[in-house]
Amino acid sequence: MLRVFLRNPVTQFCLVVILLTVFAGVFAPLLAPHDPYENNILMKFASPSWEYPLGTDQLGRCVFSRMLYGIRPTFFLSLLTMAGTIGLGLLMGVLAGYFRGPIDEFIMRVVDVMLSFPSQIMILAVVALMGVNIENVIIANIFIKWAWYARMIRTAVVKYTESNFILYSKSIGSGNYFILTHHMLPCIAAELAVLASLDTGWAILNISTLSFLGLGVQAPMPEWGAMLNEAKNVMISNPEQMLVPGIAVVVLVGAFNLLGDSLRDALDPKEVRL
Repeated sequence: MLRVFLRNPVTQFCLVVILLTVFAGVFAPLLAPHDPYENNILMKFASPSWEYPLGTDQLGRCVFSRMLYGIRPTFFLSLLTMAGTIGLGLLMGVLAGYFRGPIDEFIMRVVDVMLSFPSQIMILAVVALMGVNIENVIIANIFIKWAWYARMIRTAVVKYTESNFILYSKSIGSGNYFILTHHMLPCIAAELAVLASLDTGWAILNISTLSFLGLGVQAPMPEWGAMLNEAKNVMISNPEQMLVPGIAVVVLVGAFNLLGDSLRDALDPKEVRL
């Protein structure tokens, strides 16, 4: 399976894009030619050059440097959001699917209530209630999105609960903790990987959207959505200011979506293995 997955040209392209993004974000202080906060109003809207590879913005700041530093809040905070969402969703989904009974009934009714409202509206409401900052955005995303993961994970757990190896492990006296960690989690790990890879793109897009609306990362911190928010003010006179962060968001989100599709195809038992 892994060999088929890695041999896929789409997978290779997506991994290259993601790894290059991670590398650029980690080593942004070494790669950035300028301080992302340094203003030079005399150089505003400068064209791309050796000194400013992507030109400058309305305050004369280096767009390339801000793009590199913007990877950290855009990408790494999205990964933190996904880790928290999957962790909470995994806990609730396993409890509901494995133990069933009143626990399952209570968790699923809470999930039904949370999924009955549009997630974006709920996130905006939570952020408005808690205050506008990136920490609250992450908490709001985790609080709202875990319900969807809990339902998906519960379905996968229920599928394996009555499997022969689970029943045998119970019959020989294995504890629930041992069964869950040594049997259940390895069984659903592949499905978790697909869900995570597909939804990481959603987390990136969501954080960028909230920053664009002024509810996430606040100026002057460089972040791709916030950069789009600043560029919209000069969309008519200098439309190229929106192209760089906009294309970056589209490419990175698309890479994660295509990676998730490739992983799902590789794990599909109906696929023909060559």
